[in-house]
Amino acid sequence: MTGADRLALSAPIDAPDVPAVEIASPTRRDEARSAMAVAAELRDGDVPVRDVAVVVRDLDRYEEPLFRAALQYGVAPVFWTQLRVTRTRPYALVESVCEALAGDAVDRETLLRPLELRWSPATPTDSLDPNISDDSPAPAISDDSDRRSAEWPIEPAAVQRAGSVLPDDPRSIAEWIEAIESTDGADTRVRQFAEWIETAPAPTPESVASLLGEVVEGYAARGLPETKAADSPALLDTETDARAVVRVRTLVGQLQRKFADRLEDGTLERSWDDVADLADAIATQRPGRREHSNARALDVFEANDVWALDVPYVIAVGLTAEAWPQPPESVLPPEFQEAVLRGEGATGSLAPQPAWVGGRDRDQFVDVLRAAGQCVVVTRHSRTPGGDDVPRSPLLDHLETRRISEGARRRLVGTERELPPELREIVGTGAENGEGTTEGQ
Repeated sequence: MTGADRLALSAPIDAPDVPAVEIASPTRRDEARSAMAVAAELRDGDVPVRDVAVVVRDLDRYEEPLFRAALQYGVAPVFWTQLRVTRTRPYALVESVCEALAGDAVDRETLLRPLELRWSPATPTDSLDPNISDDSPAPAISDDSDRRSAEWPIEPAAVQRAGSVLPDDPRSIAEWIEAIESTDGADTRVRQFAEWIETAPAPTPESVASLLGEVVEGYAARGLPETKAADSPALLDTETDARAVVRVRTLVGQLQRKFADRLEDGTLERSWDDVADLADAIATQRPGRREHSNARALDVFEANDVWALDVPYVIAVGLTAEAWPQPPESVLPPEFQEAVLRGEGATGSLAPQPAWVGGRDRDQFVDVLRAAGQCVVVTRHSRTPGGDDVPRSPLLDHLETRRISEGARRRLVGTERELPPELREIVGTGAENGEGTTEGQ
């Protein structure tokens, strides 16, 4: 590697020939408001919403503030992020049920885990509609003195109480039923769940789909409303939970087909342990993005998904030195990395790591610039919640931007929203040239 081209990533960015507008806001939430205000003003200025896309380096930090800002400005966002279904409660519930079904004996924690995750008995009136609410009457119980036994899912306090009074040694499900019946303070609903486990059929493709489908059905009807009741007004947790219900329902269908294939070719046994392992293998493939597509919604992408994107207006959010590019994780001190990058003296024989100069982040930033056919708007924030300064992204040093004044930014996000003159001029030019697509195209 020569000194002239030790790292091609350190060369200047070949920016596309489209104007770039830069908006600096005080905080991350102010930045999210600025970005969504731009999108709302473009839409209100007769720019089709499908001609606008928001791009973020990492949505984990920005999804909530962007979602709240979108609601404020009447924008319907669609966040194109992979749902990590294995981290959701509906998936954990299915997994815990498989664990309770596996083996000849289970311990107390394994027995109670599905109840902690809101297992509920399904009824014929249940639906897998994520928005369902359970308005049916409570099931009858033998002990009318304990009305809580008619309610599902079991409240956490009742599960904890059962955990404190039941024995902790492993035993068969039949023995657990006897222990629950003979233990004072054990909720009768724990016994009902244990009886459901005891009567479960052996795992076949059909019984796997039926039984686990029943688990998902019960959660959709009774567990999901619990999430909504405890959620914030933005309902972000509810939305994630509802998506997870749909994804796990799809997973159960895939599980039935793949379990049948594996049994046929002899690579799996008829055990609930193997069912759980196969479910994990399917779920961790992450085959799809957020499934819904809305022609009147604003697309919000992560930067690694825009390499083939082509829209007139791109709003790139989070152009700070701490987020884009993200600081590399390395055990080597920055001074040594810098010496290797320069290739001077004894370090000239060492090969630098592309991550040291944000190679991946740089490539994704270039993809974002190339995706914009009319204009790219870059946003950043200058302060942390604690009041510390947040430096501007060094990637912006390669770009000639038109910076928006703070006064213009305040007018943009104010009650009388107004596009900054620098952006209004670009939008007007595009309209005169007849650029854009038809709404819904």
